[in-house]
Amino acid sequence: MAIRRSATKRHGLPATVQLRLTPAPTQVDALAAAVLLCNQAATVVSRLAWQHRVFTVLELHRLAYCEVRAQVAGLGAQAAVRAIARVAGAYANRRASKKRAHIFRPHGAVPYDARLLQVALTLPKPAVREPDHGFVGVDQGVANLAVTCDGAVLPGPALSGPIDGNGHVRTLRERRHRQRRRLQAKETAAARRVLRRLAGREHRMMTDLNHQISTFVVREAERTGRGVVLEDLQGIRGRVRVHRLQRRTLHTWAFAQQIAFTRYKADRAGIAFVLVDPAYTSQTCPDCGHVSRANRPARGRFICTRCGLAGHADHIAARNIATRGAAGWAAINQPHATGLPSPRRDRESKPPGFNRQ
Repeated sequence: MAIRRSATKRHGLPATVQLRLTPAPTQVDALAAAVLLCNQAATVVSRLAWQHRVFTVLELHRLAYCEVRAQVAGLGAQAAVRAIARVAGAYANRRASKKRAHIFRPHGAVPYDARLLQVALTLPKPAVREPDHGFVGVDQGVANLAVTCDGAVLPGPALSGPIDGNGHVRTLRERRHRQRRRLQAKETAAARRVLRRLAGREHRMMTDLNHQISTFVVREAERTGRGVVLEDLQGIRGRVRVHRLQRRTLHTWAFAQQIAFTRYKADRAGIAFVLVDPAYTSQTCPDCGHVSRANRPARGRFICTRCGLAGHADHIAARNIATRGAAGWAAINQPHATGLPSPRRDRESKPPGFNRQ
């Protein structure tokens, strides 16, 4: 028997761990009896829900909790709660097509939660390896979701899946926004049902993309023996002024989520992770160090007015981010001349604009 347990990692992000149970023969019989009992309870709740046409979790709990515990002998309180949630999920968005009450198979899979089956899992925390080959710098933006210092544009050909580019992402988000506005303007029961069905779809898409991007960046850093450095974008919505047509895009972009995903995956792999000051990263020449607004003649173009270096502005910014990360890491890891503990262990001794996580 195998179970999937969602264990909470650092920063509140879940990680799914698949475990295999090896119960004794007597435990097998007890587990089989528990499965039969839970499915019997779910069928009882389902018939009550269908009879009274009550399908939301809260209303169904008020209707069926006492009744199912009275009808199914030996059913625990939390098992009854999970049976009610299973029934509500079974009818969600599909009750219009059903002609009779949903019947649960006697030996069907039963989802357990932490109150029914607790699994304690302790993973060793790997030591952070020194980034001997530098850092993978990542520039985050709206025109391009993420660009690495190696020139990889994410999402793009480097990632698998139906999302083939950041333009595709923006198109999908705009389409969903227009669809929500049309449905909200109708103010009908059918429109509200569709809105409930669409709720969270865009969030799930962006979460999946951020997982793919963070996984790619961390794996690339691990493969090349480098660390990961991103911009510290905390408070960016209050600092940056954009055109009114871009405000909704900026204020709904998942910058913090991408940083959090990258941070915990780097921590799990023992890879150095750094946040740096994003100021002037796209206006600074990585070769000669010249900083000027004139270096950005257009949104996506960079041409240094001193040395003539040209390239995509996001790629140039990612190179500068990688350089800042390496400089900041070296500053806090240099040996102390007095023989006192290294500043690496002193979290207060950080260079300006540098934040080691």
